[in-house]
Amino acid sequence: MDIRFGTDGWRAILCEDFTLPNARRVAKGIAHYVLGLNKDPLILVAYDGRFMNERFAREAALVMQNEGVRVLLTEQDTPTPVIAYAVKEHKADGALMFTASHNPPEYDGIKFIPDYAGPAEPEITQAIEKEIAKIEIVPPVQGEVKTFNPDREYEEHIKSLVNFEQIRSLKIAYDAMHGAGRSYVGRILRENGVIVEELHTNRDPLFGGRPPEPIATHMQELVNLVKEGKVDIGLATDGDADRFGVIDTNGRYITANEVLVLIYDYLLETKGPRSVARTVATTHLLDAIAKAHNVNCIETPVGFKHIGQMMRTTDVILGGEESGGLSIAGHIPEKDGILADLLIAELRAYHKKPLAQVLDSIYAKHGRYVNKRLDLRLNSEKKEAVMKNLREKDHKQIGSWPVDFVNRIDGVKIVLRNDLWMLARASGTEPLVRVYLEASSEEELAALEKEVKAYIGL
Repeated sequence: MDIRFGTDGWRAILCEDFTLPNARRVAKGIAHYVLGLNKDPLILVAYDGRFMNERFAREAALVMQNEGVRVLLTEQDTPTPVIAYAVKEHKADGALMFTASHNPPEYDGIKFIPDYAGPAEPEITQAIEKEIAKIEIVPPVQGEVKTFNPDREYEEHIKSLVNFEQIRSLKIAYDAMHGAGRSYVGRILRENGVIVEELHTNRDPLFGGRPPEPIATHMQELVNLVKEGKVDIGLATDGDADRFGVIDTNGRYITANEVLVLIYDYLLETKGPRSVARTVATTHLLDAIAKAHNVNCIETPVGFKHIGQMMRTTDVILGGEESGGLSIAGHIPEKDGILADLLIAELRAYHKKPLAQVLDSIYAKHGRYVNKRLDLRLNSEKKEAVMKNLREKDHKQIGSWPVDFVNRIDGVKIVLRNDLWMLARASGTEPLVRVYLEASSEEELAALEKEVKAYIGL
């Protein structure tokens, strides 16, 4: 089988392509890759709570150890940001993380986190793929693996980034979504004196029958709990706790774009002006806020590996993406849903009012921005025809809006007058074209959606 790493690792369906033999192949390929960089490498191995992940992780650790790699295996299911921070703390050569993040329960996956503690860049994953391609069958290996617990070192670091004294004024509800954040977020809050009510903290490889993705439709119990008025805010993390979910005081779901805006505005107010990095699909309100403070907003292709690279090489205080990824300066260049949740709680306590009201004050300063994503399911022929047309077309006007410029950093992004824009990106794995839209009001957004669908022939 040909194993390919996508935007964030290799993912496949359990028992179909994601099997113990293939996991051993990936582990051996990564072992060969790191041994080519260091004669005595240390690799950390971790896993989330998906089906059989302890077994997958242990077998991978034994294979790597058998190849001459020093290995440390986590004692229990662990969030991606925790093992990423452990790479930095232990000065390791990297980590294997067994997770399919927010994907449905029938999926599993493997991420490789290099020594810089962020997502692997394309040249690294391509080198690993070449090593895996040389390997056919890897038999099981017997033996013992040294284990470790990265919890406390991560939590001590988080204390240096978050003002828990401020958060203590809040009552919080947290939905672990049966994911790896279940042993972390609630405990961190309680140990720092915060009242917290928790949901779905038991391990369940089926995630309660829904994907562990913290979006509004998957968090109705949390919404209802916040609406009852017993807590000030609802927080959630996905399957491996690298993505966040936020429910405001009145039960309103706060989108990832809105969370990024809120946290960036808060960091500027409390830390001073610094640049921000966002993906091409993320709100331009970040640009407007940065411009008002005479700093830069850096645009990257989709994928947190590009954000992470900016965080490692430029002076940005915040990096984020509309799909729910965020990190800040002084932390790892990897998305962290735990940190994002704690920061949004901190700013909620700082402002002493619902997040929607804080957003209104930001809109009053910088203008309103509303956005939407359309997932257009098209057959392969239609998908390619749509993208080919958009790539080759001489874009002049969409509806009544003249085109200001076209950006091809990732997909095709058409920026119109008055800061309206659309972005079309083809999925690399599904018969899907994702279309992102942004406008200044719900009415304008509806009109833009209609015109864009007509423009691309739907």
